[in-house]
Amino acid sequence: MEKYGARAEDFAEIARISHEHSQRNPYAQFRQEYTLQEILKSPMIHAPLTKLQCSPTSDGAGAAVIVSESFLASRPQLRSQAVLIAGQALMTDSPALYSKSAMDLVGYDMTKRAVNQAYKEAGVGPKDVSVCELHDCFSANELVLLEGLGFSEPGKAHEMVRRGDITYGGKGPIINPSGGLISKGHPLGATGLAQCAELCWQLRGWANNRLVDAKVALQHNLGLGGAVVVNVYKRADGQANTKLSDAEIVKQSAFEYNPAAEARHPSKADAEKVRSKLYKNDYALGDTQEKIQARL
Repeated sequence: MEKYGARAEDFAEIARISHEHSQRNPYAQFRQEYTLQEILKSPMIHAPLTKLQCSPTSDGAGAAVIVSESFLASRPQLRSQAVLIAGQALMTDSPALYSKSAMDLVGYDMTKRAVNQAYKEAGVGPKDVSVCELHDCFSANELVLLEGLGFSEPGKAHEMVRRGDITYGGKGPIINPSGGLISKGHPLGATGLAQCAELCWQLRGWANNRLVDAKVALQHNLGLGGAVVVNVYKRADGQANTKLSDAEIVKQSAFEYNPAAEARHPSKADAEKVRSKLYKNDYALGDTQEKIQARL
């Protein structure tokens, strides 16, 4: 705010957009839309950040299956669903951390270095990215990271927010269609895999209730103290995504429903599908299934 002229309303607008996006994500912890004034008037945590601009305490789980090109080549029916990790970089803090810059303290410098390496490996640039899941643990972080990831010119990120570029109908990229950490939730270790799942659903065309037309997706996940991981994703078949109907998704997948648009509790039959056929042991499983069903 002091350096570039952003206002409290700019931070609140980021949160408003995240909460609006979360309405269409069945896995979001909070799926309620708020007005800008409601966000500004929610309890102050640390000025200018109010409660609705901060990620909540969350529990969660995520998983990803990573395969080789040879595995995929032997199963051509999976190629349209496979998502390529086209670029990947992990960076830690540099001496810039001690520059007395609050922006570097929350990951600006290491994010910039990581994303540039990932872009180079993937052969793309920020203008190629149509959809991004970034680590918006607080609205202030998102404003800093929009610049760090190359989506805005230095000092212009708040103008990008004011124009509506980060949501549907704007210039893009669309930021956090899942609702982000602010509204989807921030279950720490599972946060990165939740971002991965959302972007895979986007690139496959499965996120048909919130789809962003995309050929390149970007994932950004960080932890203070400090490390950052950036992934650039593309479809393995090199195509842009197209919206699929729920019926088409069921036909091409092992699911009986569209998991991107509907969240269902696992049934006993679901559990049996993923248990080992060779090393199944009921004694080892114990009463796990019963406990899960009781909690659900």
